[in-house]
Amino acid sequence: MKMSNAQDLPMHEIPTSLPGLTRRGLLAIAASVALAGNRAAAAEPTVGEDGLYHEPWFLQSFLDLREDLESAAAAGKRLAIMWELRGCPYCRETHLVNFADAGIASYIRDNFEVLQLNLIGSRKVTDFDRQELSEKELAQKYGIRFTPTFQFFPPSPDGLDAKDAMAREVIRAPGYLKPPHFLAMFRFVRERAYERGSFRDFLAANG
Repeated sequence: MKMSNAQDLPMHEIPTSLPGLTRRGLLAIAASVALAGNRAAAAEPTVGEDGLYHEPWFLQSFLDLREDLESAAAAGKRLAIMWELRGCPYCRETHLVNFADAGIASYIRDNFEVLQLNLIGSRKVTDFDRQELSEKELAQKYGIRFTPTFQFFPPSPDGLDAKDAMAREVIRAPGYLKPPHFLAMFRFVRERAYERGSFRDFLAANG
């Protein structure tokens, strides 16, 4: 498994027969139930059968990227994809150090929908151009080589289907970022600072 030195860079059962209830509505209900339980129990990330750590507040998705981005935008949030791999030590660090920081986790939950994907996974994902690929194939399409890698997308899916895959992101973070830089990356995207300069410039200007 190849790593980068990015740190050096400055469902409970629910009724399904209600009239007008969409599949995204079902997810919203399930997420609300889960979130209520998580708040009460202050749940920590769990390790799934895929060997990945799963945050209870991560996006529960039908893996349609256009739908996910539109849903995030409707909630006033941005979409980020987190690519992980079983046994990745820096993925574990991201969960147990970065996401464990209450301030960081709160900022990300409030401003982003985070979709977790497996670098070698077999689940089917529908890309912005409507192409359906396995997680592994999608990772190859986007040139994802490191874990963890975060992809950040524009606030709207308009026009993304006509762009080459590698041109659809506003920025990506390949490899582990230490907590201050990690939070800065999410702020960089949320504040659309990528429209004014580089991430290095943003770090320099914000200490």
